[in-house]
Amino acid sequence: MSDAWDLPSDPLDLFRRWLQQAETTLELPNAMALATSTPEGRPSNRFVLLKSVDGRGLVFFTNYESRKAGELTQNPWAAAAIFWPDPRRQVRVEGPVEKITAAESDSYFNSRDRLSQIGATISPQSRVIRTRDELDQEVEAMAIRMEGYPIDRPANWGGYRIVPESIEFWMGRDNRLHDRFRYRRENDGWTVERLAP
Repeated sequence: MSDAWDLPSDPLDLFRRWLQQAETTLELPNAMALATSTPEGRPSNRFVLLKSVDGRGLVFFTNYESRKAGELTQNPWAAAAIFWPDPRRQVRVEGPVEKITAAESDSYFNSRDRLSQIGATISPQSRVIRTRDELDQEVEAMAIRMEGYPIDRPANWGGYRIVPESIEFWMGRDNRLHDRFRYRRENDGWTVERLAP
């Protein structure tokens, strides 16, 4: 990137372009580090899969009774980062988080393979379990019990959307003199700033 580089007015357009380019060469281009925190400011971080990007924000899915969901209920703000080692690009996003609609969650759940649907239904995500064997047995039992029947999305599973207030684009350059641009939401538009490496 350079000062003459044509930055779009909407950062989500640039994000989608970079993601599409990464999808042509990387195995998990949508692996996204998601940071949440408690009301007291204790952070936690994990990787989730970014499932869609639209004009409203970035969407991921999880169990609504997981640790991340509990933190988002108490403190509905998050930061996320995606790094693509080739071609040395990174995107950082910060903003409030909201649940997506039940219809949107249903649509994605219904597109998942059957074992993923069963796993989402059976797994008490983030909670202590006795053994892996017990979990596997529950999955197998449900697969047998539900054979020939559709699996409905459990009420405690669905999507969240990060609504960006800030999006930073980073491109690696030699001598650690990286290019960085930050978009900040202001009123109904975005302000773009170049940041020092």
